[in-house]
Amino acid sequence: MKAFTSALRKYLMTPRLIRLARSAPKDRPLAWERYWAGISATGSAGEVLWDSGSDREFQGYRDVLLRHFDPELPVLDVGCGDGSFTRALAGVFPQVVGVDISRHAVERARTEPALQDASGSVTYEVCDMTEPGAGTGLARAPGANVFIRGVLHVLRRDDQAALAENLRILAGARGAVFLVETNFRGSPVSYASHLGATFRSIPAPLERAIRGLPMPGHFGPEERSRILSPAVWHLLEDGPAVIETHPLTGLAGRNQVPGYYAVLRQHR
Repeated sequence: MKAFTSALRKYLMTPRLIRLARSAPKDRPLAWERYWAGISATGSAGEVLWDSGSDREFQGYRDVLLRHFDPELPVLDVGCGDGSFTRALAGVFPQVVGVDISRHAVERARTEPALQDASGSVTYEVCDMTEPGAGTGLARAPGANVFIRGVLHVLRRDDQAALAENLRILAGARGAVFLVETNFRGSPVSYASHLGATFRSIPAPLERAIRGLPMPGHFGPEERSRILSPAVWHLLEDGPAVIETHPLTGLAGRNQVPGYYAVLRQHR
């Protein structure tokens, strides 16, 4: 009976989720520009779904990054959004560059306070990393380390391939790529339910994301191997991860999403 009730509630929630998703702009750069233009606050009291307001998730990646990132190379945070991870990276590495498709996101990132002491230098640039040649404009010899969180799972396959080519250019001969993506294997309705949506209400940060942004997918080892070919990339390390989101409901575990991380370097 409990399983039936749960299924019924998800069924009743579906029409509203469909209506919200249909309102999202089809043009991806426009969608992200509008989304960030409408954000008035970030962090745990803000409106950004994937911003928990804590550096706890980053601290879970810290040792992995230190194992594989060459400290002499700059770090590029691709898809930096409001820059929370960019600033966290600057607490560990001396030179960090945040890159995002949205001008409004970059403007916000430049004004946000750090969660911890950012002893390294931080700069931001507006750039669509799915554009052919975008990596060339940001490339540093002999390469850069690349940090990418929660970007690939919201891109179409052709955009994923274009981003992968730019990652190849950015990493160069010495850089490593660290990626971490959500890997929730249920349906979009189950995903929304996990994050606190019910047939009665949807938390505001979640509703804003559904209404304004591309539909997310999942990203795990299979997707990584398809996009970042083993013929080009050597897998240094991978495994499960936990993506922390905005504390939407206050219920334990609801702001934690199953994820996947990998670290790669080009074959030499």
